[in-house]
Amino acid sequence: MQNMEQARFNMIEQQIRPCEVLEGRILELLKHVRREHFVPAEKKGLAFADMEIPLGYGAAMWQPKLEARTVQELHLTRNDRVLEVGTGSGYLTALLSALAGHVTSVEIVPELSAMAKQNLAAYHRDNITFETGDAAHGWGNGTSYDAIVLTGSTPVLPKVFQNSLNVGGRLFAIVGDAPVMEAKLITRVAPDTFETVNIMETCVAPLRNAEQPKRFVF
Repeated sequence: MQNMEQARFNMIEQQIRPCEVLEGRILELLKHVRREHFVPAEKKGLAFADMEIPLGYGAAMWQPKLEARTVQELHLTRNDRVLEVGTGSGYLTALLSALAGHVTSVEIVPELSAMAKQNLAAYHRDNITFETGDAAHGWGNGTSYDAIVLTGSTPVLPKVFQNSLNVGGRLFAIVGDAPVMEAKLITRVAPDTFETVNIMETCVAPLRNAEQPKRFVF
C-alpha cells in the first residue's frame, strides 16, 4: 500500500505539477479519486505511469497529466452541467463529478459504460447520468451545457459542440490528425462570440465516427 501512495505522490509531483496543474483543489482530488480503481486489473501496475492505458474496444485512458490539466482548465463549479463524450474507464467522470453539479457521460461501447459504472459504484455519486450512444456529433437534442469534454480527438470540431454551450460555457477538445493535435479550450463569451485558447500539443485516439475534413476527391 505504501508503494501505491508513493507512486501516486510521484505522479502528482513529477507529471502533473510540471504540466502547470497547480490548483490546490485539483491536486487534492487526485489524491482522493483512486486512479488504480479505474485501470483494468491486469494493468494496475501502470495506474500512475505517464502513458495511455488501453481499455480494450479501441479506447484508452489518457495520460494522468492530460486528465488533470483538462479538469483544471474547465474551472468547474457546483452550478455546472457537464457533458462528457466518451466515458471510458469512468476516471475522468469521477473527477468531473466531484467538482460539477451534474455530469452526463455518453459512451458508444456498452461494455465500457458498464465497466465505468462499476468502477464508480464505490464513490456513490448521484450526480452522474450514464448514457450509451454515439455523441461524436453532439448529444441531447438541443440541451445546453456549461462544460463539454471530448475524450477522443476529432480531425474537425463539429460546430454543434460550441453551439451547445451556455454563455460562459467551456469546451475542451483535442483537434487535428496524428501525430500532432492541439488541445483547445473554447469559451462562449457571448451568444455569437467564442474565444479559443490552445492549451497544449498532444495526440489521442479519435472518437469513433469523428467528423472528417472534406477531402478532395478527383
